[in-house]
Amino acid sequence: MLEITPAKVVQIIFQSREGPAAEAELHQFIAGLNDDEKAQLTALAWVGRGSFEPEDFAEAVATAVAEASVPTEDYLMGMPHLAENLEAGLEALGIDVSEIETDFL
Repeated sequence: MLEITPAKVVQIIFQSREGPAAEAELHQFIAGLNDDEKAQLTALAWVGRGSFEPEDFAEAVATAVAEASVPTEDYLMGMPHLAENLEAGLEALGIDVSEIETDFL
C-alpha cells in the first residue's frame, strides 16, 4: 500500500521537528523524492490530519497527483504540524515505525 519507505517518512518527521536548523536539509530531501513518493507523502499527511480516511488512501494519492500546483516540499513544509500529521497518518495506516524511530535517536 505505502510505496514511500517508512524510514524516509521517519527521517522527514525528525527533520521537521528540528525546525529552522534542518529546514534546508528537509527541503532538499523532499525535493529529491520521486513523484510517486511525493504523492504518497502528501496523502499520508492528509490522512494524518483527517482530510481523508485511511481506507481512502489511494484516492488521497490520486488527489495529490491531480492537484499538485506547487513543489511538494514547499507545500508540505508550509503545512502546520507536518510531523504530527505524518505520524498520525502512519498510525492510521497501521504502520509501526517504533524500531525505525529508535535508530534515529
